[in-house]
Amino acid sequence: MEYLKTIDTEIFLALNGWHNSFFDSIMYWLSDKLIWIPMYLLIVFLIIRKYKIHGVIMVLFIGLVIVFCDQTASGLLKNTVQRLRPSHDPAIMNLVHLSKAGPGGLYGFASSHAANVFGLATFLYFVLDPSFRLLKYWMFLWAALVAYSRIYNGVHYPGDVVAGIVIGFIWGYLLSKAYFLSRNYLKIRKSQIIDHNV
Repeated sequence: MEYLKTIDTEIFLALNGWHNSFFDSIMYWLSDKLIWIPMYLLIVFLIIRKYKIHGVIMVLFIGLVIVFCDQTASGLLKNTVQRLRPSHDPAIMNLVHLSKAGPGGLYGFASSHAANVFGLATFLYFVLDPSFRLLKYWMFLWAALVAYSRIYNGVHYPGDVVAGIVIGFIWGYLLSKAYFLSRNYLKIRKSQIIDHNV
């Protein structure tokens, strides 16, 4: 375990050390949650326009994906594992390059940013049809950039980010299955109601 922590720290210091004023601004905004609200609203609009009532249900499941990912990473693991963020670790905090967002909360395992964005990307990958192919590719590229920004900004070790990505994949996949089950259930219920009325 100590060997893995050492490797994690070395990789963090290498990645966090590759910074300049141009990318400092980009990585700061990549990590910002509010700047992506227009993108989220556009996705919601496209989904509802395409899938109608099933799109509304899909959006509700997206909310569940974010809640489960965030609570697993922040509500459960951060408070249980209590691994200090690199920005709070006395052994290396003086070597950490931080963005203007600051050092973040005390604990960093696992990254809720990485969990949330990969949960969203994974869920959409499985539930959207092939006409959304470009959006699916974009979502994973965006998720990877957001996850990397957490290391660049000095608030997460690579291990924190990888754990967040795994959490996102798991919840995104499981809830995509739950979405299809709910959609099939609604189709069956609708068919039964029609047959009964006939």
